[in-house]
Amino acid sequence: MSPLRVCIVGSGNWGSAIARIIGKNVQKSNRFDPIVKMWVFEEIINGRKLSEIINQEHENVKYLPGYKIPKNQFVGRICEQIAGQIKSGTFGISLIKGIDEGPEGLKLISDLIREKLKIEISVLMGANIAKEVADEKFCETTIGCKNEKQGEIFKELMQTPNFRITVVLDSDTVEICGALKNIVAVGAGFCDGLDFGDNTKAAVIRLGLMEMVAFAKMFCRGPVSIATFLESCGVADLITTCYGGRNRKVAEAFARTGKSIEELENEMLNGQKLQGPQTSAEVYKILKQKNMLDKFPLFTTIYKICYEGQSIQDFIACLQNHPEHI
Repeated sequence: MSPLRVCIVGSGNWGSAIARIIGKNVQKSNRFDPIVKMWVFEEIINGRKLSEIINQEHENVKYLPGYKIPKNQFVGRICEQIAGQIKSGTFGISLIKGIDEGPEGLKLISDLIREKLKIEISVLMGANIAKEVADEKFCETTIGCKNEKQGEIFKELMQTPNFRITVVLDSDTVEICGALKNIVAVGAGFCDGLDFGDNTKAAVIRLGLMEMVAFAKMFCRGPVSIATFLESCGVADLITTCYGGRNRKVAEAFARTGKSIEELENEMLNGQKLQGPQTSAEVYKILKQKNMLDKFPLFTTIYKICYEGQSIQDFIACLQNHPEHI
């Protein structure tokens, strides 16, 4: 068989961190072509194209400054151009943490990619802050893959001694975890901004996990394995995001400054968008459509504080009145 050719679509901080791993791994295995292509949204940085900077200096100076990307990366145009250009037998993996609202309610990002590109899509989610992965600090991650053979190929492509991968078949739950934990992290940031302390934040994490499990059981196709929530994509990703991620950081600033989410994104995120508030809006629409808002008080309150002007001082009430079981 001819070597598998690898392309990375997207070049933010996470895409660039993964590019460092993949660029090295393909050179160690006969399974993969040694040249990796990267598709990047073109931007002008100090008068130069970002694609040219990455190609010439092998560094994403905007989203992952200070970390060299292996020289076998190549930058093309933006990812919309790939539809219709994909060869038969291509398969992919999504590292995007988010969900969308479809005509029947919940729509996974992998579903959107699958429909547009007409290929099999797996997912990778875990406690993986991009800078720490780039620093080669030890962490775990989870691949959700309904095709076991493809799961093992992705594991070979991306696993390193310091980036340990577990493959599970419960891919929808893996992806749901990656999206919903960002909402909980906004609640954790509110706790920090309101100086509620670690005990209250721990309660937010536990109650948030309860809502994550309940949401997955309600909306995932097929059976949901509770064991998946004990993988890196579940409780580990939830904890690290609630203590170290951008959603927590911006939510804390939201509580302390009174500025809007959009203002804080512009000030703090160098052009990137927060996933948590946006996901809360998508979840809110789905829950409202299903008449289930009262069963998810944490998710609902976070949405209303971010977008409907509800006072952040009301946040504690959703914890105090949260049902013991969902």
